[in-house]
Amino acid sequence: MWRVHHPSASQHQPGRHRLDQPGADRAERPAPPFDAAVARRLRAGLGMGPEHVAHGMRVSYGLSYVTPDLVVAWERGTAQPDNAELTALAGVLWCAPGELIGRPRTLREHRIAAGVAVEDVARALGLDPRSYARMEESGQWRGNERQAAALARVLRLGLPDLLKVTGREPRLAELLRSAVTTRWQAYVKPVGKLVPVERAALEGVLQRLHEDYQGHMAATLSWGGGSSDASESGRVFLERIVEAFWDAVLGRASSPGP
Repeated sequence: MWRVHHPSASQHQPGRHRLDQPGADRAERPAPPFDAAVARRLRAGLGMGPEHVAHGMRVSYGLSYVTPDLVVAWERGTAQPDNAELTALAGVLWCAPGELIGRPRTLREHRIAAGVAVEDVARALGLDPRSYARMEESGQWRGNERQAAALARVLRLGLPDLLKVTGREPRLAELLRSAVTTRWQAYVKPVGKLVPVERAALEGVLQRLHEDYQGHMAATLSWGGGSSDASESGRVFLERIVEAFWDAVLGRASSPGP
């Protein structure tokens, strides 16, 4: 059961705050979500200017193309550092790479935020590093339940993030929409297979969401807004159903008992 809880630099191209880097043959990968404000605050807190950061990345990490202008571009959000640049920037700013990343969205971004190497994740999952790397590159999780539990442990993933990176969130959303629009009791078991929450707690959450949805629809109609307003209100509720579900589940888990 799941539990809640220096490579070479990439080639830079003109016009994108990047400079040509002769000899670079690595395919460029999507950059992790970068928190520019945090990077700027950390640099200022250390009393460093963009030129000091650029110098440190060139001398200590071999990223000879990094200039003060590129550092400023990162901090303004007009450019984003790639994985190697993010690692070097974190080293110069005396922080963990995860501190410079916004909320992770993908398996790769969660790994970077946790500061764990591909080889270490692969070892925890019992996979060849190349097999795990292909999962990150394709965005398609192919592991089993045991490996999902190991993934949650090594990357310190909570249930919401675990379902997202293993591709189960769309299925959860589908089940929840059906639960709130029909008989919620019929969906306790299938939702429970996806989310290992105590049955009694899960029943309470689904019942509450069902009542919220039905009550919201009835209230919209009673205000004289008509069926079109009720339909729009219901659509917005259903679009946020996964977020509302986690709010309810985690709220129940953190609330004191009677």
